Amino acid sequence: MSAPIAAATPKALLPLMLYLAIYVGTGAYFHAQGTDFAFYQLSPVIAILPAIILAVLMSKQRLNDAIDTFMKGIGDHNIIAMCLIYLLAGAFAAVGKATGGVDATVALGLHLIPAALLLPGIFVISAFISTAMGTSMGTIAAVAPVALGIAEQAGFDYALMAGVVLSGAIFGDNLSIISDTTIAATRTQGAQMKDKFRENLWIALPAALITLVLFGFSASGNASIEPQTIELTKVLPYLSILVLAVAGLNVFLVLTIGVLLAGGVAFASGDYGFMTFGQDIYKGFSNMQEIFILSMLVGGLAALMKQQGGLAWITAKISGWIGSHSNPKSAELGIGALVAATNVCIANNTVSLIVAGPVAKELAEQHQVSPRRSAATLDIFACIIQGLLPYGAQALLLASTFAISPLAVASYGWYCFILTAVAIATILLRKR
Repeated sequence: MSAPIAAATPKALLPLMLYLAIYVGTGAYFHAQGTDFAFYQLSPVIAILPAIILAVLMSKQRLNDAIDTFMKGIGDHNIIAMCLIYLLAGAFAAVGKATGGVDATVALGLHLIPAALLLPGIFVISAFISTAMGTSMGTIAAVAPVALGIAEQAGFDYALMAGVVLSGAIFGDNLSIISDTTIAATRTQGAQMKDKFRENLWIALPAALITLVLFGFSASGNASIEPQTIELTKVLPYLSILVLAVAGLNVFLVLTIGVLLAGGVAFASGDYGFMTFGQDIYKGFSNMQEIFILSMLVGGLAALMKQQGGLAWITAKISGWIGSHSNPKSAELGIGALVAATNVCIANNTVSLIVAGPVAKELAEQHQVSPRRSAATLDIFACIIQGLLPYGAQALLLASTFAISPLAVASYGWYCFILTAVAIATILLRKR
């Protein structure tokens, strides 16, 4: 039998404040020292440990009961499901990259881009790869060097081209069914992946089309792109998971099919063995280690703060801002503001979703916001902020590749600005 939840109190949030102080403070320190990727020097997994210890010490339960509450938070159904999906997503991304799927997709995109539409073309390539791979960082790492070469030949402004790649990467990070942000958003809100995808698509697609038009008119130039070797079979696994996900197939089955299909295509070529396949799957699991562990620890910390009344206090305060009467529009805006503010502090959209998710779920339930709407809103605003942060990993990686300021990169992330406008307009104007 679970222990009764204490009365709402802001004191129960002290562990969360400690976590943010350690993580943000360390990042600010290294930034002042001029360290590259300053906010990524200290793993959030380490930064959260003192917060967990403080939460246990603050608990009015007996020590064994407080630890039991923490363990139940770690073992929450949604947390475990989220972690398993992370593993499968990591395996698919690793096998797809190792078997040449990413290179084949870039080559196909470059082959299809008309010379007069280089910027929109790079945006589409980045958007497709990030949607298929579920990672903005992986997309940037694959596309940015190619985009830099095109910018040099065509005479495009480097910041503009970097903004094109960033925009496409954020599009897929937000929309992909195997993105860690989508996984976190759906599992914390209890939403079906297919429902969230469809809800999200009605907002992301118009924003992407507007962005395409703007990039099409923003610059002119031509670059001689070398003939590309087209390997359609290596692109097939990515296309398959997109189709299967939209069709509504269970996400665990979708990712399993994707992993097997990516490996099968490589087996057919004759230069990929079963042992290598197994090693790549494990590498994919290892790539998800940090977010896997962090998700469990945040789940445990959230359980302690909930039991001590901290989450109830946040919910009450935001509900007071929304209004005493049920107001889904204000609730959705409040959910978006909550995760946006969290990500400004954390500079990691996935972590911000895991931290803000439990509060967002309570707000959604109180104000009649459907799980798919709250999941889509959380994911959209977390990704928007991530794309606009000059100290975010995406802007920093692009700035390093193009040798420009990360602030310049973020300022050309036009898709993020347009997505903000479309998302807010949808919340305000949508009929319920």
